[in-house]
Amino acid sequence: MSVPYETAAYEPHDSPETPEEHLARLLGRALNSFELPDETIRRLDCALAHDGSLHSAHHSAGLHRETYRHTWLLADGSALTLWELVHNTAPGSEPHHEVYVDEEELRAATLRLPLPPDTPDFELPATVQLSPVPTPRHAYAAENSADHARRLLRRAENADRPGADTAALLATASGHQITQAFGRPCRAGRAGLGFSLYEHAFLLRDGEEVSLWEVEHTATPDGRHMCEVYASEDAAREAMERRASQLS
Repeated sequence: MSVPYETAAYEPHDSPETPEEHLARLLGRALNSFELPDETIRRLDCALAHDGSLHSAHHSAGLHRETYRHTWLLADGSALTLWELVHNTAPGSEPHHEVYVDEEELRAATLRLPLPPDTPDFELPATVQLSPVPTPRHAYAAENSADHARRLLRRAENADRPGADTAALLATASGHQITQAFGRPCRAGRAGLGFSLYEHAFLLRDGEEVSLWEVEHTATPDGRHMCEVYASEDAAREAMERRASQLS
């Protein structure tokens, strides 16, 4: 038989919380949040989505204990879970909130509570439903990604480079990855010409992925190094072919 109870960990909200707001509210009410590893907090800084759900509950003789699972989707596609323990077994019967990194720590904290051992838990299935954010295609680094996009567009010398709309979109980037693109080679053109093509992939805070394609080459009249940026790989490769043919 299910036992009626009130969930002390959640309060109604008029609008959905962002991952940052959800984390701040959890840490703000947890008495032991200062014990969480700094690395855990740093990883959660780049969270894209979150889910919170009741995991189990225990009620007996006016005392209650609930555990909650809080899961965040990170920029690299992995998930990170924190476990919240809520109970009223301390003097005064006020709800106390504690947060733990793994289930072993949670279990140890639960065993310390003065609850009758013979009352079974009400436990929910261990399924987590995250917000529908696509799994990223790249392994993103969350280090000054918006600034990286700004500098990339600033050094592009081609007149048809992506414009203000793209710059504004990438100002919200939360991660980026640079990879050299190979594939079909362009015509060699003049001896000594050098071409390199790079994909700059950006992860936005809503989970969308945007790529810019950078062409680095020396196909200039004086042989100097030049950088061009395009919104698609096809446009970048066409520019490489065009530059090579102009100086062949």
